[in-house]
Amino acid sequence: MSTVITEVRRAKTCDAAALAEIHDETWRNTYRGIIPGSELEKLISRRGPAWWQSAVRKGSRISLLVFGEQLAGYANYGRNRARSLSYEGEIYELYLRPEFQGLGFGRRLFSAARRDLQASGMKNCVVWALSDNDNAIEFYRALGGRAIARSSETFGDKSLDKMAFGWNG
Repeated sequence: MSTVITEVRRAKTCDAAALAEIHDETWRNTYRGIIPGSELEKLISRRGPAWWQSAVRKGSRISLLVFGEQLAGYANYGRNRARSLSYEGEIYELYLRPEFQGLGFGRRLFSAARRDLQASGMKNCVVWALSDNDNAIEFYRALGGRAIARSSETFGDKSLDKMAFGWNG
């Protein structure tokens, strides 16, 4: 019988290449057919290893879900960026490789990010998701998120609706 260790830990600069790979894979999987192809490619190409290394070095809060020796996903979070919402923290991104989705790992990564925000005094938090991203919408609703706002984001010549979900205390 073998045991696989699963942990959530802070990203290190040496994780930059793996983070770029996860970002590339998960964004293509998540947004193909939602965000126009050329715009999606631009967004992905901006997040290479150098970008991730810089983000970690500057102190961005990036947590990794590690399954055995493999990086399975990440969450990036910090202070809420939307001044119009009275929430202190925000989870900017939470992505898992497709083979790790639907197994409870997303919930574990989300909970770790929330705990870290709360430990820093950010008792409530918000997450934005594109409305066409059905998996994310279902996921955040299943975690008890309340739909609290709507907005839109433009990708090239396409405007996409997005929803904010909030959690208190």
